[in-house]
Amino acid sequence: MNRPTGLEAHPDIVEMRAKYERAGSSPFAQMIDGMTLLAGLYLAISPWVVGFNGLSRPTMSNLVTGLAVAALALGFASAFGRTHGLTWIVPILGIWTILSPWIIRSHTTGSIWNNVIMGIQILLLGLSAMAVGARKMPGRDMPGRDMPPRDMPPR
Repeated sequence: MNRPTGLEAHPDIVEMRAKYERAGSSPFAQMIDGMTLLAGLYLAISPWVVGFNGLSRPTMSNLVTGLAVAALALGFASAFGRTHGLTWIVPILGIWTILSPWIIRSHTTGSIWNNVIMGIQILLLGLSAMAVGARKMPGRDMPGRDMPPRDMPPR
């Protein structure tokens, strides 16, 4: 008989996913997910908006990075309980966005400003998405929510 291994075998998997789903459905988390999606989409089209689409390496970098950020934001918005472990990727993509003009050595003043500003925004939004999963959310075992405090007798 085969036994499941990994996280699927964890006895509290349903409770853990429910906690992250509650966290992901908060208005703050929804705002962060929406702003991250918009930032990713803008980064993807920014070479054509700012006008550095003639530079192939920065154009491809922004296109791929922007679509990756947007895809992650869609995942967070639709299934945070299953994708919360990927939130650490977004700040790294923000750092890449900031540094990429110098790393790929093909840039203009407009592409530098665009990438630095968008990279900072993506970095901060990614850190905020990470904070959503780390927040204490009211649940079954928190006093005052579903159970009476320990110092009060049950009703």
